[in-house]
Amino acid sequence: MDYFELEAAVEQWAEDKGILSKATPIKQAMKTQEELTELCNAILDNDREEIKDAIGDIMVTLIIQAKMQGMTIEECLESAYNVISKRTGKMVNGQFVKDK
Repeated sequence: MDYFELEAAVEQWAEDKGILSKATPIKQAMKTQEELTELCNAILDNDREEIKDAIGDIMVTLIIQAKMQGMTIEECLESAYNVISKRTGKMVNGQFVKDK
């Protein structure tokens, strides 16, 4: 499957499981946070398979969140990129810190 087919499959899965009709955006955001914690743990453990799984799970939760908000993940990514592409800053202790 290509990316767009996968995204459509995730949206259909969320519809089939009742997530889109019964879940709330805040609960979905909390699910994203849970998956992000799993990613952090996988990184700390240097577990490549768990890292891959966690990144995928985070993407699933974000695709569903975007759908709940009446948006597409592409729109959200484009919006964010349009902001960050103009951002200036510097690396501090292994993290990019934007200028104010």
